[in-house]
Amino acid sequence: MEIKRNVLLNPGPATTTDSVKLAQAVPDICPREKEFGDLMGFCATEITKFVGDPETYATVLFGGSGTATVEAILNSVVPEDGKILIIDNGAYGKRMRQITSIYHIDTVAFESSSIAPIDLKALEDAIEKEAGLTHLAMIHHETTTGLLNDITAVGKLCKKYGISFIVDSMSGFAAIPVDMKAMNIDYLAASSNKNIQGMAGIGFAICNRKVLETTASIAPRSLYLNLYAQYAYFEKTHQTRFTPPVQTFYALKQAILETQEETIEKRYERYGRSWETLLEGLERLGLEYLIDKKYHSKIITSIIEPDSAKYNFEEMHDFFFERGYTIYPGKVNNYDTFRISNIGQIDHTDIEGFLKILEAYLKQIDFI
Repeated sequence: MEIKRNVLLNPGPATTTDSVKLAQAVPDICPREKEFGDLMGFCATEITKFVGDPETYATVLFGGSGTATVEAILNSVVPEDGKILIIDNGAYGKRMRQITSIYHIDTVAFESSSIAPIDLKALEDAIEKEAGLTHLAMIHHETTTGLLNDITAVGKLCKKYGISFIVDSMSGFAAIPVDMKAMNIDYLAASSNKNIQGMAGIGFAICNRKVLETTASIAPRSLYLNLYAQYAYFEKTHQTRFTPPVQTFYALKQAILETQEETIEKRYERYGRSWETLLEGLERLGLEYLIDKKYHSKIITSIIEPDSAKYNFEEMHDFFFERGYTIYPGKVNNYDTFRISNIGQIDHTDIEGFLKILEAYLKQIDFI
């Protein structure tokens, strides 16, 4: 079966292998069958192994986007008398604040630059000032800009002050190595459709079992997105409480196997080479990017739009789309940007192809 290959340079869903796509073409099965429960159990265990010991950590699976998983964590683990500090240095930190606001969870916002590192001294001062702080949540890799946040340093602060640490690693997991125990992370959120290179539709929370079990007495704020209930039911039955995205799990299993074969370290090297190729090309073409190299994730790059009266993002998008490449808009602070992501089953040769098309477009609008 021949499947047309599109190069997705948007920050997820990512370009997938044909083997991941075709893994979904399986006989229909009731998700309550033991065979399917074993499949979900395999996915949960192997996902956990990427960041921790399955004896200490457990992966809780949800049918839904990554945001659904972040919402499940935030609404489920902070008790009525708890208080959470959210580091807001981009769109996804703001989304966390939206979630806690909707659930009326006592929240303190620590606002930080979206293009520069977090001021750890100021953060510690904010922690010391807040009586009753029980949790801290932050983004690992800010997808809007490409800024890589220092979760190791923040994890140390959380340990020092006895605060439970929540990390949204949606566009970091399965590319940037993470050790939940060493980094003092209690809850880590990710999804099936970014660096793990599966299909969209499954979100998961990797949880410290002992810490998660202490949340059993918290009154549920949500029926579907209740983390402990989902965990306890799966531990008992090897099933999710509600119907999972069946075929997507077969694709996820294949994506996990391919990630294990490549290894996270080698995948990050591949992504890194693509990123280096991209930056070299941008500099050659006279385009600027937002994040300083030393703070960059090497995964997503926010590029300042070309200064040309003929420039129009939608026209540029269509120029690329007609040639098999998908690009993504973005606005950061006062900067008009577009974003290029080098995740998924692509490599530096695909980025070289992108740069050739970009050069042709820039000549067309008289930028070069």
